[in-house]
Amino acid sequence: MDIIQLVDNMSEEMYLRLKCAAETGKWPEGTVVAKEQQLSALQITMAYQSKHLNSDQTLSISPKGEMIIKTKRELRSDFPTAQDSNDIARFSDI
Repeated sequence: MDIIQLVDNMSEEMYLRLKCAAETGKWPEGTVVAKEQQLSALQITMAYQSKHLNSDQTLSISPKGEMIIKTKRELRSDFPTAQDSNDIARFSDI
């Protein structure tokens, strides 16, 4: 089975387990991941993200496997601007 078929048939739960292994070097239950497994988990995670997730992050992987890096201008256009530049957040009275 190649990586494309693997990603096509992978559940979101398995993706989250592999993502945890790639990011932390441990499986969610705490077992240490071998370096080769961590690298494989990273590759599979990136393939899954490019195939199934539409990301608005600064750096992501496109469906064609290419890295997408957004500029500051592109990121600013993705988020609404505050009416008053001094406002950080507004909270209602609790």
